[in-house]
Amino acid sequence: MPAAGSKNCEVRIIGGAWRSRRIRFADRPGLRPTPDRVRETLFNWLGQDLEGQDCLDLFAGSGALGFEAASRGARRVVMVECDTAAARALQANRDLLAADTVEVVRADALEFIKHHRTGYDVVFLDPPFADDCWPQLLALLPQCLKPGALVYCERAEALDAVPGWDIVKTGRAGQVSHQLLKRAEHEQ
Repeated sequence: MPAAGSKNCEVRIIGGAWRSRRIRFADRPGLRPTPDRVRETLFNWLGQDLEGQDCLDLFAGSGALGFEAASRGARRVVMVECDTAAARALQANRDLLAADTVEVVRADALEFIKHHRTGYDVVFLDPPFADDCWPQLLALLPQCLKPGALVYCERAEALDAVPGWDIVKTGRAGQVSHQLLKRAEHEQ
């Protein structure tokens, strides 16, 4: 048990091949792993099996979303993280789990999607709540998506109607608002 005032820097994978395995993450300012309850809802929305899907965890942080996707059979998971210590922890967890389908990239998220054209089936967006990069993210993201791709958004407050995007699902758990978006049919 952590000492009083210390932060427990681990998260449990809740489903798939690595169910109940714990991954450790760096104690970094603003890093807050997606809670178990929210991840459970998200993977119910996506379907429990991500077999053959390519996923992008754009603000990987703890890696909770990306490792959860890999545990559930994703063909490829790219985790992008700009913080050096957090990226090192992601790589250590990748090695610990022998997660050959996971690629850790140390880069700024916006710079990564500006120059990256690989198509993804699922994208996880969970930037620091104080970061106001949403307009840029949602404008740049379509070049990285396969037709019919789903985009998970986690914020303090839900996104309102976003031009060019349909809100497929929405939920709230405590201080976390989470939504699943898809490009509007006329935009694909």
